[in-house]
Amino acid sequence: MTKIALDTNILIYSHEDQKLTKRDIARDLLAELPILSMQVVFEYLNVMKRILQFSKTDLMELGTQLIDKCDVRPVEISTVHLAKNLIQKYDFQIFDSIIIASALEANCEILYSEDMQHNLIVNRQLKIINPYK
Repeated sequence: MTKIALDTNILIYSHEDQKLTKRDIARDLLAELPILSMQVVFEYLNVMKRILQFSKTDLMELGTQLIDKCDVRPVEISTVHLAKNLIQKYDFQIFDSIIIASALEANCEILYSEDMQHNLIVNRQLKIINPYK
């Protein structure tokens, strides 16, 4: 079975009311029990609060559901060091590099993201795929 990771934007699209295709794809990817970095979980909760104005109670429920459904990985010191190396090698944005580093440490083969370079292979291990292309 292919190990996959998701970027924050995929989680946000799982709540989309206007773009049903994006929502359906996001929900299908969530059904695959993906690996998530805590960085992704925190970004997701922040966006849901800021843009969709979810209550704190609803946010904690969403966070708990993610933790129960997905394999959530902490951001370790090793993750930060790997992220630093990824920035030096690929010039990723800081938070993207942490998400990518987490996926690499979890031995994922695919990271689904709408915001990163489609079809880029990182460290000959992790392929970034935009599921909406």
